[in-house]
Amino acid sequence: MNQMARHDLGHTRAQGRTAQRALTWSVLGLALLVSACGSQRVARPAPVDDRGTSRPAAESATATPAPAAAQPRVGYVTVQPGDTLYRIALNAGQDYRDIATWNNLPNPNAIEVGQLLRVVPPTAAAPAPAPAPSVGTAPVNSGSVASRPLSETSPSAAPAPAPAPAPTPAPAVAGDDIQFVWPASGPVIAGFDENTNKGVSIGGKIGDPVVAAADGRVVYAGAGLRGYGNLIILQHNNTYLTAYAHNQALLVRENQSVRQGQKIAEMGSSDADRVKLHFEVRRQGKPVDPLAHLPKR
Repeated sequence: MNQMARHDLGHTRAQGRTAQRALTWSVLGLALLVSACGSQRVARPAPVDDRGTSRPAAESATATPAPAAAQPRVGYVTVQPGDTLYRIALNAGQDYRDIATWNNLPNPNAIEVGQLLRVVPPTAAAPAPAPAPSVGTAPVNSGSVASRPLSETSPSAAPAPAPAPAPTPAPAVAGDDIQFVWPASGPVIAGFDENTNKGVSIGGKIGDPVVAAADGRVVYAGAGLRGYGNLIILQHNNTYLTAYAHNQALLVRENQSVRQGQKIAEMGSSDADRVKLHFEVRRQGKPVDPLAHLPKR
């Protein structure tokens, strides 16, 4: 019995040592596995969130728009590339010498791109709008305020004043209308088109007479406007100008008064592809159809 007990005890101890060794190896294996996983996590670089090269969509959508370009004041124009004082005066229905005087220009040819020029007389400039009347507030005595139904109108309430209308150019009076005559006797070879032909073209021969369509004063005589050749511009009143282009010879000088039907030039082909008179009628500087102002043929 004692021998068997000792044998069983030895066998039990051997099994315990085997189990202990297996547990030890299991713990060591688990430790190595954990260590290996930890090494892999440390070796892998952390992700980088680059916020310097991208912006949220909402932030891009709320970007401040660029301010709108300032518009020139009423009665002024801004010189554009290719402009001359003569062309600016023609488009404004003015004498270029007057524009030079109003802007203190000793040399009419010395204007610069971007320069702001007055094109109406100083006395004709639109007045600045009056400031809106200030509205005063009176202290309210809470003890004296009586409630009223919403449908009841207070007798002391006055309607808000209507805003002042924007200034508009003065319309031409009846006395400014003119009875024009034909400046040349040839046929009309090209009609008026606001975009491509700001007047009418009248055919003829070299040297045919060109006459003033109405009484007026010569505000320009020269060849300083590209595309017009030898040009004469007459000012008839505060509303109307007429222009006579492509002449062979000019027979009047600037600031000279002329009478309706007076010969002022000879027809030619200067700066043109054929002999013709290009005739314009301008009302307050804007080209209008000459055929609407000339007598029917």
